[in-house]
Amino acid sequence: MHPTILTSSSNNVATAKNEMFGPVVTIIPFKTEEEAIEIANDTPYGLSGAVHAGSIEKGVQVALKMETGMVHVNDQSVNDEPLIAFGGEKQSGIGRFGGRWSLDEFTTYQWISTQDITREYPF
Repeated sequence: MHPTILTSSSNNVATAKNEMFGPVVTIIPFKTEEEAIEIANDTPYGLSGAVHAGSIEKGVQVALKMETGMVHVNDQSVNDEPLIAFGGEKQSGIGRFGGRWSLDEFTTYQWISTQDITREYPF
């Protein structure tokens, strides 16, 4: 399956404003780093994103300004590791799952005790 590639002069297209779970790429040109970050954050969603930069350090600096639960530098925006927290921001959800995060998110603690013989209670 080949991705659908769209070019837009603004962030006001459905593929840029909605979460897309398919092979879709929207290309929006920008002039400055600040404008690119503004475009990336101008959505009610924030599950995952990617930054492609000339250096990892620069990519991380930009990633820290993005409002997403995950940002992958010089990699695709889809990645899931069982021992790393997975989750989004804004309307992409609250909380994380994976690794130790799942224990708190998906566990309800309950204490059950049993008594094999009759216990005498002081009256």
